[in-house]
Amino acid sequence: MKLVKNTEQSQKLKNVTDKEAEDAFRTILSWMGEDPLREGLLETPKRVVKAFKEYFKGYKEDPNQILDKTFGDVEGYDDMVVQKNISVQSHCEHHMAPIIGKAHVAYIPKDRVVGLSKLARVVEVFSKRLQTQERLTMQIANTLMESLDAKGVAVTIDSTHQCMTMRGIKKEQATTVTNYYLGQFKDDLSYQNRYLRFISVPKD
Repeated sequence: MKLVKNTEQSQKLKNVTDKEAEDAFRTILSWMGEDPLREGLLETPKRVVKAFKEYFKGYKEDPNQILDKTFGDVEGYDDMVVQKNISVQSHCEHHMAPIIGKAHVAYIPKDRVVGLSKLARVVEVFSKRLQTQERLTMQIANTLMESLDAKGVAVTIDSTHQCMTMRGIKKEQATTVTNYYLGQFKDDLSYQNRYLRFISVPKD
C-alpha cells in the first residue's frame, strides 16, 4: 500500500531534531531581512516548529488504523452514508501555502459501517500533509474503499488555495473543486447524481 511505501521512505530520511529545525527557521528569518535575535523573534523558531508539528501531524498517523473498528449491527442498512462539510486545512506542496475548504464524503457499506467521526479523521490525516488537492481527494477515497471494503465511495473537496489568492495570479475568489468516485458511484450515475444532490442541499 502507498502508506507502507511512504513509511519506508520516511525511515530512510535523516531524523531532524527540533533544534535543527529551529536553526533552519532562524536562517530563513535572516534570509528575509529580519534579525532573529530581536526580542519579538527570539521564540519564533520554537513556535513555528510547534505549529508545524500540528500542521503536518498526518505523517505520523495511519488512516487505516482509524478505520479498524467497524459495526455490523445495522439491520441490513445498505444505502449511502454521506458526511458533508468536513473542514479541510492543508498546505500545498509547491509553495507550502494553506489550502482551506470543505470535504464531502460518502460510502456505500457492504456488511459493516464505521463510526461517523472516523470519516472526518481520515480527511484530517491526509490533509495534515503537504498535498495537491487532486491527490488528497484520491487518497481519502482509496483508503475508505479498501479499509471498509465498501461497495462504493465518493469524495468531493471544494477549497481555496492561498498560493493563488495571496501570490502569483492573486485571484481571491477562485475556488477549486475535485471529485473522485469508486465502485457503484463510478459505475452507476444514479448513485452519483443522488450524492451530488445531497451535498448541494444548503444547510438550514
